[in-house]
Amino acid sequence: MPNQPQPRPHGVGVRGVNLSRSSVLFEGPFGRIFRALPPADYGDNDDESETALRALADVMTADPDPVRDGPDAEEGGIPAAYTYLGQFIDHDLTFDPASSLQRQNDPDALVDYRTPRFDLDCVYGRGPDDQPYLYDNGLKFNLGLRQLTGAASNPNATDLPRSRNGRAIIGDPRNDENVIISQLQGLFFRFHNALATPGRSFGEVQRQVRYHYQWIVLNDFLPTIVSKDVLADIVPHISKGTDVLSDPPVLDYYKVRNEAYMPLEFSAAAYRFGHSMVRPGYRLSETIGPLPIFAAQPNAGLTGFHAFPANWAIDWRRFVDLAPLEPGDEHNAADPGNKNRLQLAYRIDTSIVNPLGSLPSSIAVSPANLAARNLLRGWRMRLPSGQAIARAMGLPPMQDKDIKIGKFTGDAADIRFTIDQVAGGAFKGGCPLWAYILAETVEESVVVKTTKGNRSIKTRKLGPVGGRIVAETIVGIILADSSSFLAQDPLWTPWRHAPSGTPKEFHLRDLVSKAL
Repeated sequence: MPNQPQPRPHGVGVRGVNLSRSSVLFEGPFGRIFRALPPADYGDNDDESETALRALADVMTADPDPVRDGPDAEEGGIPAAYTYLGQFIDHDLTFDPASSLQRQNDPDALVDYRTPRFDLDCVYGRGPDDQPYLYDNGLKFNLGLRQLTGAASNPNATDLPRSRNGRAIIGDPRNDENVIISQLQGLFFRFHNALATPGRSFGEVQRQVRYHYQWIVLNDFLPTIVSKDVLADIVPHISKGTDVLSDPPVLDYYKVRNEAYMPLEFSAAAYRFGHSMVRPGYRLSETIGPLPIFAAQPNAGLTGFHAFPANWAIDWRRFVDLAPLEPGDEHNAADPGNKNRLQLAYRIDTSIVNPLGSLPSSIAVSPANLAARNLLRGWRMRLPSGQAIARAMGLPPMQDKDIKIGKFTGDAADIRFTIDQVAGGAFKGGCPLWAYILAETVEESVVVKTTKGNRSIKTRKLGPVGGRIVAETIVGIILADSSSFLAQDPLWTPWRHAPSGTPKEFHLRDLVSKAL
């Protein structure tokens, strides 16, 4: 019967048994938050489950959308840079090079080759002693020799250091998989270099950069993507304006025994919410764009892993509320083409843009549909359904009729199905966790800085199941890290680089501003 646990196939073998446990790379194993819950299946056998999941992926993939400047009905109120900050955070936390979508993985044998800490090892690599070619005199990062032009607000932009074949020479090659994440990586180099003032050691600068980054993750990124009520339960000091000593974090589900671990509910489902925030394309600057995220021809889209054109420097005012630019509207007479607007991420909902339904071979092999990859991975990792986790949290699970598949624009025509109408009812009462988390998002207002003052824009944020998994995992990893600012200096604030000397206002926009 659907949603009943099925026997695991024999003869698959246990991945990871041949790995040396003494290796310095073997740390941060994957684990589970809800270990006792049975896995969800969507048919009487594996073939039926896979067929149903692929059918759900198809209806979660939007029809082709034009790449255009200007407002879009799918936008929320989150600046587009947060989509790629989320990707950057994911690369900092997780790296599983051996996982396969073609067989049932043994989660107990999966290894997270990226330390489950917010330590920026995707930026610092193994440090100046082991990778000296990343650094200048062991203190500052070597920036790329190739100057980037095209953005008047970013006159000192450079490309990442690259090899002869165009591949970026950085701590994590995934941070070159698109033009935006590539230049975000470069901003972290520049932020480090800006803090590397005379008399400071590399270790001191690295620690300060990590503290600022952790501060942003905790005090800016989480409030941007998680609903207020959920976040107030987990990190009450943020909503109360106090500190973690007066109002310490409350973690009901993410429990650390010996060392931090990466929950499969987080990595294989909840944290993949950002895929629904991706736009079909972006304008990079006043001179370049809009460009599609993928293109068949080289340098016609934003796909990375190569040296893109030198005039593609990003004007970060178009991605985060820096200066800021005006989000604008279609009838802005002063800017009829909307070339000078802040681009906003798409709402978090049960739809991904059409280009993500056919990923380039440089990014992924079969299946090329990102929704299918997410759904199949969650199933192969034996995740419970969204309803099962909601019940385990003591929450009333969403009814099938309320789990809507489509774009959450407010237009009924943008909703394609309810979950029980997909794949002949294979998901009745048991929605895959990733889709459930996207469906349960709640609408809140986000304040965006514009040239006309602060502007409140309605957006979707993670709800009671997804928001709690994401927030508890992130907060739990920071708390478990003995080198984090919460462990070493819980009253630390980034006052030196905060606007107007107000430490609690240090956000992503401020890190970008300092780096520039």
